[in-house]
Amino acid sequence: MLILTLLAFAGTLSVAPSDTTVSDVAIPTTVVVAGQTLSLNGAGVRKKFVVKVYVGALYLATKSTSASAVLAADEPRQMVLSFVHDVDKGKLCEAWNDALTDNSPDASAQLKADFVTLCGWMEDVKDKQQIVFTYVPGTGTEVVVAGKSKGTIAGKEFADAILKAWIGPKPGPGDGFKKQVLGGS
Repeated sequence: MLILTLLAFAGTLSVAPSDTTVSDVAIPTTVVVAGQTLSLNGAGVRKKFVVKVYVGALYLATKSTSASAVLAADEPRQMVLSFVHDVDKGKLCEAWNDALTDNSPDASAQLKADFVTLCGWMEDVKDKQQIVFTYVPGTGTEVVVAGKSKGTIAGKEFADAILKAWIGPKPGPGDGFKKQVLGGS
C-alpha cells in the first residue's frame, strides 16, 4: 500500500510542461524572462547546405504566427540558438551583417554600431553551446554566448533588427525556418 501511495504521489510531481525535442535538442516549452513566463512559439533547424548548424527556438509572451505582430509587440522575448555544429565567430558576424543588410536596409548609424558591438562579442561556438538573445522592454537585448553574458544592447530597434535575422523578409535560415519559429509546420 505504501508503494502504491508513493507511486501516486510521484506521478503528481511531473505536472510541469515537458521539453520538446527538435533534431535531438531538448527545447523547454517555457522560459522565464524578467519574472514573466514566455512560451515556446516555435522551433526550427538551421541548415547550411546539408549540415545542421543549430536549432533555433523563439519564446514569446504572446504566441503569434505573424512576424509583423511579433516585431510590433513591445514584450519580453527570447531567441535561443542551440548549436549542433561548430561555427567560428567570423561566420557568425557575416550572418549578422547579412541579416542587417537584407532585413534593415535603412539601418540607422546607431543600429549599425550596435551590430559592430554584437560582432565584437562573438566567439567561436562549439557543438552543444548556445547563443541567447533576450529582449526586455526598457532594458534592451542581453546577448549570452556559450553561457557567458556579453552585455546588453539598448533599444527595441536592435531587438527587432536581430530578430529579423530569423523572421524578417529575408531570413538567413530561409522561409521554412521562419515558418517553424513562427509556430507553423
